[in-house]
Amino acid sequence: MIPDFLVTHSGGFHADELLSSVILTRLFPQARLIRSRAPEWITPGQDRIIYDVGGVYDADAGIFDHHQRGAPLRDDGQPYSSFGLIWKHYGRDYLAACGLPADHVEALHGSFDASFVLPIDLTDNGALSPSGPLAGLTLPALLETLKPVFDEAEPDADDRAFHAALAIARSFVEAKIAQSAAKLRAEAIVHEAIKAAGQGHILELPRGMPFRPAIVKAGADHLLFVVHPREKDWCVTGIRRAEEGFELRADLPAAWAGLANGELAAVCGIEGASFCHNGRFIAAARSREAALAMAELAVKEALSIGV
Repeated sequence: MIPDFLVTHSGGFHADELLSSVILTRLFPQARLIRSRAPEWITPGQDRIIYDVGGVYDADAGIFDHHQRGAPLRDDGQPYSSFGLIWKHYGRDYLAACGLPADHVEALHGSFDASFVLPIDLTDNGALSPSGPLAGLTLPALLETLKPVFDEAEPDADDRAFHAALAIARSFVEAKIAQSAAKLRAEAIVHEAIKAAGQGHILELPRGMPFRPAIVKAGADHLLFVVHPREKDWCVTGIRRAEEGFELRADLPAAWAGLANGELAAVCGIEGASFCHNGRFIAAARSREAALAMAELAVKEALSIGV
Protein backbone atom coordinates (compact mmCIF):
# COMPACT_ATOMS: atom_id res chain seq x y z
CA MET A 1 0.00 0.00 0.00
CA ILE A 2 1.22 3.47 -0.90
CA PRO A 3 -0.67 5.84 1.40
CA ASP A 4 -1.97 9.26 0.53
CA PHE A 5 -1.98 10.27 4.19
CA LEU A 6 0.19 9.73 7.26
CA VAL A 7 -1.98 10.39 10.28
CA THR A 8 -0.88 11.02 13.86
CA HIS A 9 -2.49 12.93 16.70
CA SER A 10 -2.74 16.68 17.02
CA GLY A 11 -1.69 18.75 20.02
CA GLY A 12 1.52 18.26 21.95
CA PHE A 13 4.04 15.83 20.54
CA HIS A 14 6.55 13.30 21.83
CA ALA A 15 9.61 11.59 20.47
CA ASP A 16 7.80 8.42 19.40
CA GLU A 17 5.46 9.90 16.79
CA LEU A 18 8.12 12.38 15.67
CA LEU A 19 10.58 9.57 15.00
CA SER A 20 7.86 7.43 13.42
CA SER A 21 7.21 10.36 11.09
CA VAL A 22 10.89 10.43 10.13
CA ILE A 23 10.62 6.83 8.91
CA LEU A 24 7.29 7.16 7.16
CA THR A 25 7.92 10.47 5.41
CA ARG A 26 11.13 9.05 3.94
CA LEU A 27 9.31 6.00 2.62
CA PHE A 28 6.20 7.88 1.45
CA PRO A 29 7.32 11.41 0.55
CA GLN A 30 4.23 12.02 -1.53
CA ALA A 31 1.89 11.40 1.42
CA ARG A 32 0.37 14.30 3.31
CA LEU A 33 1.10 14.33 7.03
CA ILE A 34 -2.10 14.93 9.02
CA ARG A 35 -2.16 15.73 12.73
CA SER A 36 -5.68 15.15 14.01
CA ARG A 37 -7.83 13.29 16.51
CA ALA A 38 -10.98 13.65 14.40
CA PRO A 39 -12.74 10.31 13.89
CA GLU A 40 -12.77 10.72 10.14
CA TRP A 41 -8.96 10.81 10.15
CA ILE A 42 -8.10 8.21 12.79
CA THR A 43 -10.41 5.56 11.34
CA PRO A 44 -8.40 3.05 9.26
CA GLY A 45 -8.68 3.26 5.49
CA GLN A 46 -6.88 2.08 2.39
CA ASP A 47 -5.43 5.55 1.81
CA ARG A 48 -3.64 6.05 5.14
CA ILE A 49 -1.22 4.90 7.82
CA ILE A 50 -2.28 5.90 11.35
CA TYR A 51 0.16 5.90 14.26
CA ASP A 52 0.25 6.85 17.95
CA VAL A 53 -3.50 7.42 17.90
CA GLY A 54 -6.67 5.44 17.25
CA GLY A 55 -6.62 2.89 20.05
CA VAL A 56 -5.75 -0.10 17.84
CA TYR A 57 -2.68 -1.97 16.67
CA ASP A 58 -3.47 -3.72 13.39
CA ALA A 59 -0.65 -3.69 10.88
CA ASP A 60 -2.85 -5.13 8.12
CA ALA A 61 -5.26 -2.22 8.59
CA GLY A 62 -2.39 0.29 8.76
CA ILE A 63 -2.95 1.49 12.33
CA PHE A 64 -0.20 1.49 14.96
CA ASP A 65 -1.25 2.68 18.40
CA HIS A 66 0.02 1.54 21.79
CA HIS A 67 -2.15 3.38 24.31
CA GLN A 68 -5.01 0.89 24.49
CA ARG A 69 -5.59 -1.99 26.90
CA GLY A 70 -3.76 -5.05 25.67
CA ALA A 71 -1.17 -2.85 23.98
CA PRO A 72 1.48 -4.73 21.99
CA LEU A 73 4.60 -6.05 23.72
CA ARG A 74 7.90 -7.27 22.40
CA ASP A 75 8.76 -10.95 22.68
CA ASP A 76 10.58 -10.21 25.94
CA GLY A 77 7.58 -8.41 27.41
CA GLN A 78 8.87 -4.87 26.99
CA PRO A 79 6.36 -2.33 25.65
CA TYR A 80 6.28 -0.80 22.21
CA SER A 81 5.63 2.83 21.47
CA SER A 82 4.45 3.86 18.04
CA PHE A 83 8.10 4.24 17.02
CA GLY A 84 8.87 0.62 17.85
CA LEU A 85 5.82 -0.56 15.92
CA ILE A 86 6.64 1.54 12.87
CA TRP A 87 10.28 0.41 13.01
CA LYS A 88 9.20 -3.23 13.30
CA HIS A 89 7.08 -3.04 10.16
CA TYR A 90 8.83 -0.36 8.08
CA GLY A 91 12.40 -0.19 9.38
CA ARG A 92 13.86 -2.64 6.89
CA ASP A 93 12.30 -0.76 3.99
CA TYR A 94 13.65 2.48 5.43
CA LEU A 95 17.18 1.08 5.59
CA ALA A 96 16.92 -0.16 2.02
CA ALA A 97 15.71 3.30 0.97
CA CYS A 98 18.79 4.75 2.68
CA GLY A 99 20.94 2.72 0.30
CA LEU A 100 22.29 0.12 2.72
CA PRO A 101 23.61 -3.09 1.16
CA ALA A 102 21.00 -5.82 1.38
CA ASP A 103 23.27 -8.03 3.48
CA HIS A 104 23.59 -5.30 6.13
CA VAL A 105 19.89 -4.49 6.50
CA GLU A 106 18.93 -7.20 8.99
CA ALA A 107 21.92 -6.61 11.28
CA LEU A 108 21.41 -2.86 11.30
CA HIS A 109 17.67 -3.21 11.80
CA GLY A 110 18.32 -5.17 14.97
CA SER A 111 21.12 -3.01 16.32
CA PHE A 112 19.21 0.23 15.72
CA ASP A 113 16.16 -1.25 17.40
CA ALA A 114 18.16 -2.22 20.48
CA SER A 115 20.25 0.95 20.81
CA PHE A 116 17.90 3.68 19.58
CA VAL A 117 14.29 2.53 19.22
CA LEU A 118 13.88 0.52 22.42
CA PRO A 119 14.99 3.35 24.75
CA ILE A 120 12.42 5.63 23.07
CA ASP A 121 9.73 2.96 23.53
CA LEU A 122 10.57 2.44 27.19
CA THR A 123 10.73 6.15 27.98
CA ASP A 124 7.45 6.88 26.22
CA ASN A 125 5.71 4.13 28.20
CA GLY A 126 7.18 5.18 31.53
CA ALA A 127 9.17 1.95 31.80
CA LEU A 128 12.43 3.91 31.78
CA SER A 129 12.90 7.20 33.59
CA PRO A 130 16.27 8.83 33.02
CA SER A 131 17.61 10.54 36.12
CA GLY A 132 20.54 12.62 37.21
CA PRO A 133 22.06 15.73 35.64
CA LEU A 134 21.88 14.30 32.10
CA ALA A 135 18.19 13.34 32.26
CA GLY A 136 17.14 16.54 30.52
CA LEU A 137 19.62 15.91 27.72
CA THR A 138 18.16 12.62 26.47
CA LEU A 139 16.75 12.73 22.94
CA PRO A 140 13.09 12.52 24.07
CA ALA A 141 13.63 15.38 26.52
CA LEU A 142 15.41 17.54 23.97
CA LEU A 143 12.75 16.98 21.31
CA GLU A 144 10.06 17.98 23.77
CA THR A 145 11.81 21.30 24.41
CA LEU A 146 10.80 22.15 20.84
CA LYS A 147 7.11 22.26 21.78
CA PRO A 148 5.46 25.68 21.91
CA VAL A 149 5.57 27.40 25.28
CA PHE A 150 2.35 27.37 27.30
CA ASP A 151 1.20 30.89 26.36
CA GLU A 152 1.91 30.71 22.64
CA ALA A 153 -1.62 31.33 21.41
CA GLU A 154 -1.39 30.92 17.62
CA PRO A 155 -3.72 28.09 16.50
CA ASP A 156 -1.06 26.50 14.31
CA ALA A 157 1.72 26.69 16.92
CA ASP A 158 1.74 22.94 17.62
CA ASP A 159 1.85 22.01 13.97
CA ARG A 160 4.60 24.49 13.18
CA ALA A 161 6.65 23.24 16.12
CA PHE A 162 6.05 19.62 15.12
CA HIS A 163 7.37 20.14 11.60
CA ALA A 164 10.38 22.09 12.88
CA ALA A 165 11.10 19.30 15.37
CA LEU A 166 10.64 16.69 12.63
CA ALA A 167 13.58 18.11 10.70
CA ILE A 168 15.76 17.90 13.80
CA ALA A 169 14.59 14.38 14.65
CA ARG A 170 15.37 13.34 11.08
CA SER A 171 18.96 14.49 11.43
CA PHE A 172 19.45 12.32 14.51
CA VAL A 173 17.98 9.20 12.90
CA GLU A 174 19.97 9.65 9.70
CA ALA A 175 23.20 10.32 11.60
CA LYS A 176 22.73 7.26 13.81
CA ILE A 177 21.99 5.06 10.79
CA ALA A 178 25.03 6.43 8.96
CA GLN A 179 27.26 5.76 11.97
CA SER A 180 25.91 2.23 12.38
CA ALA A 181 26.33 1.52 8.67
CA ALA A 182 29.91 2.79 8.85
CA LYS A 183 30.64 0.40 11.73
CA LEU A 184 29.52 -2.51 9.57
CA ARG A 185 31.77 -1.36 6.73
CA ALA A 186 34.65 -0.91 9.15
CA GLU A 187 34.15 -4.38 10.56
CA ALA A 188 35.33 -6.04 7.36
CA ILE A 189 38.45 -3.85 7.21
CA VAL A 190 39.30 -4.44 10.85
CA HIS A 191 38.79 -8.17 10.44
CA GLU A 192 41.41 -8.28 7.67
CA ALA A 193 43.80 -6.22 9.80
CA ILE A 194 43.33 -8.64 12.71
CA LYS A 195 44.31 -11.52 10.45
CA ALA A 196 47.39 -9.59 9.32
CA ALA A 197 48.38 -8.87 12.94
CA GLY A 198 48.42 -12.56 13.79
CA GLN A 199 49.33 -13.03 17.44
CA GLY A 200 50.96 -9.60 17.66
CA HIS A 201 49.67 -7.06 20.13
CA ILE A 202 49.41 -4.13 17.70
CA LEU A 203 46.62 -3.67 15.17
CA GLU A 204 47.48 -1.42 12.21
CA LEU A 205 44.57 0.11 10.31
CA PRO A 206 44.61 2.07 7.04
CA ARG A 207 42.67 4.98 8.61
CA GLY A 208 40.77 5.91 11.71
CA MET A 209 37.56 3.90 12.06
CA PRO A 210 35.45 2.10 14.68
CA PHE A 211 37.49 -0.94 15.68
CA ARG A 212 36.42 -2.26 19.07
CA PRO A 213 33.25 -4.15 17.96
CA ALA A 214 35.19 -6.12 15.36
CA ILE A 215 38.01 -6.87 17.81
CA VAL A 216 35.53 -8.19 20.36
CA LYS A 217 33.62 -10.17 17.73
CA ALA A 218 36.87 -11.77 16.53
CA GLY A 219 37.88 -12.65 20.10
CA ALA A 220 41.21 -10.89 19.54
CA ASP A 221 41.94 -10.47 23.25
CA HIS A 222 45.69 -10.33 22.62
CA LEU A 223 45.49 -6.94 20.91
CA LEU A 224 46.50 -4.02 23.12
CA PHE A 225 47.01 -0.99 20.87
CA VAL A 226 45.82 0.32 17.51
CA VAL A 227 47.94 2.37 15.10
CA HIS A 228 46.51 4.31 12.16
CA PRO A 229 47.23 7.40 10.07
CA ARG A 230 45.40 10.68 10.57
CA GLU A 231 45.31 13.72 8.30
CA LYS A 232 48.85 14.90 9.09
CA ASP A 233 50.28 12.38 11.55
CA TRP A 234 49.84 8.92 13.03
CA CYS A 235 47.88 7.84 16.07
CA VAL A 236 48.50 5.22 18.77
CA THR A 237 45.42 4.44 20.81
CA GLY A 238 44.37 1.99 23.49
CA ILE A 239 41.45 -0.44 23.32
CA ARG A 240 38.66 -0.13 25.87
CA ARG A 241 37.95 -3.21 27.95
CA ALA A 242 34.18 -2.73 27.86
CA GLU A 243 31.60 -0.89 25.81
CA GLU A 244 30.90 1.38 28.75
CA GLY A 245 33.59 3.19 30.70
CA PHE A 246 37.14 4.18 29.86
CA GLU A 247 39.28 1.41 31.30
CA LEU A 248 41.76 0.16 28.69
CA ARG A 249 43.30 -3.22 28.08
CA ALA A 250 46.61 -1.41 28.51
CA ASP A 251 47.55 2.20 29.18
CA LEU A 252 50.33 4.02 27.42
CA PRO A 253 53.47 4.38 29.59
CA ALA A 254 53.06 6.61 32.64
CA ALA A 255 56.31 8.43 31.82
CA TRP A 256 54.75 9.74 28.58
CA ALA A 257 51.67 11.29 30.16
CA GLY A 258 51.07 14.89 29.10
CA LEU A 259 54.35 15.24 27.17
CA ALA A 260 54.78 16.54 23.63
CA ASN A 261 57.40 16.97 20.93
CA GLY A 262 61.00 17.13 22.21
CA GLU A 263 60.11 16.23 25.80
CA LEU A 264 58.20 13.14 24.74
CA ALA A 265 60.85 12.11 22.20
CA ALA A 266 63.53 12.41 24.88
CA VAL A 267 61.61 10.28 27.37
CA CYS A 268 60.60 7.50 24.99
CA GLY A 269 63.71 7.68 22.81
CA ILE A 270 61.76 7.80 19.55
CA GLU A 271 62.36 10.56 17.05
CA GLY A 272 59.03 11.76 15.74
CA ALA A 273 57.01 11.08 18.89
CA SER A 274 54.86 14.20 19.16
CA PHE A 275 52.18 13.89 21.84
CA CYS A 276 50.75 11.73 24.59
CA HIS A 277 47.47 12.58 26.29
CA ASN A 278 47.66 12.98 30.04
CA GLY A 279 45.01 10.24 30.29
CA ARG A 280 47.42 7.83 28.49
CA PHE A 281 44.79 6.54 26.09
CA ILE A 282 46.07 8.17 22.90
CA ALA A 283 49.41 9.34 21.52
CA ALA A 284 50.61 10.76 18.23
CA ALA A 285 53.70 10.55 16.05
CA ARG A 286 54.90 12.25 12.91
CA SER A 287 55.47 9.02 10.96
CA ARG A 288 54.26 5.44 10.73
CA GLU A 289 57.63 4.16 11.88
CA ALA A 290 57.57 6.35 14.98
CA ALA A 291 53.99 5.37 15.79
CA LEU A 292 54.75 1.66 15.51
CA ALA A 293 57.87 2.08 17.63
CA MET A 294 55.84 3.85 20.30
CA ALA A 295 53.22 1.09 20.22
CA GLU A 296 55.91 -1.57 20.56
CA LEU A 297 57.39 0.20 23.61
CA ALA A 298 53.94 0.52 25.11
CA VAL A 299 53.30 -3.20 24.58
CA LYS A 300 56.63 -4.10 26.17
CA GLU A 301 55.86 -2.04 29.27
CA ALA A 302 52.30 -3.35 29.51
CA LEU A 303 53.46 -6.95 29.35
CA SER A 304 56.19 -6.29 31.90
CA ILE A 305 53.63 -5.19 34.48
CA GLY A 306 51.38 -8.13 33.77
CA VAL A 307 48.56 -6.65 31.69
